Amino acid sequence: MQHDAIIVGGSFAGLAGALVLARTRRRVLVIDAGKPRNRFATHSHGVLGHDCRAGSDLLAEARAQFLAYPSASFVSGEAIAAETTKEGVTVSLADGTRHQGRRMLIATGVHDDLPAIPGLVERWGKTVLHCPYCHAYEIGGGPIGVLATTALSHHQASLLADWGDTIYFASAEFPLDDASTALLAARKVRIEDTPFTAVEGPAPAIDGVRLADGRLAPVKALFIGAPLRMASPLAQQIGCAFDETRLGVKIRTDGFKQTTVRNVFAAGDAATEMHNITLASADGALAALSIHRSLIEEDAANAMGARAA
Repeated sequence: MQHDAIIVGGSFAGLAGALVLARTRRRVLVIDAGKPRNRFATHSHGVLGHDCRAGSDLLAEARAQFLAYPSASFVSGEAIAAETTKEGVTVSLADGTRHQGRRMLIATGVHDDLPAIPGLVERWGKTVLHCPYCHAYEIGGGPIGVLATTALSHHQASLLADWGDTIYFASAEFPLDDASTALLAARKVRIEDTPFTAVEGPAPAIDGVRLADGRLAPVKALFIGAPLRMASPLAQQIGCAFDETRLGVKIRTDGFKQTTVRNVFAAGDAATEMHNITLASADGALAALSIHRSLIEEDAANAMGARAA
């Protein structure tokens, strides 16, 4: 069976796009490996009408609502290859199955490459965090740390000053220039220049950040901006162009979420620089509208061609 659209990635961008397309009565298949980026966090925050709900609950409800439409289908599995065809695209899964579609939406997200600092991984999504808007309010004030892990870490620290007494743990790898130092001073962020070596305490709680000179700097939570990479090789395999960002790469799209490859669209964290549930959902919905428009244009052209013949 050929689908009108195959959506690879069943998290917020993918399911938002799938729901829109299912409502157009088009045949839609969602392929999902079951590893959403926010699976490490127990709750989601700042989502209109769903504040403080578990992300897994939101996705389960969204999937059920999508599958209530007769033209909707869902496959649990990992998409490992994709290729363009005359009719559209073909997607291959790890179990050997293949699916054909007229359009493909890549909504596979990104992977956070956590630095190799003892104590980070076991606290990721709980007390080691990346998004102030998603998690900082729940810390409840007090000392909050920011590890310098990218060239944008000082910006993250300047934001967090609204939520607590922020300490910026500097790194020689990402030196602060005069403007960045002045920004942190204006935001009353304390700069700690001694190198950090570990995060300590009874996980997932944090007692503090261990410094190279032996001191323990107390913090209640720690924020990092981990470098990002594509969570799936599909976009590269199929020939999509990428744009460099300050934290990694993103799939290049136009204003209607079309990639540089015909019939292939992209949405969500893999195709944007700003990441949260609301933005990913909106991006997926926009991609779906664009996919529907392209299907209509193709159907109309085919019908007019048939009449002319």
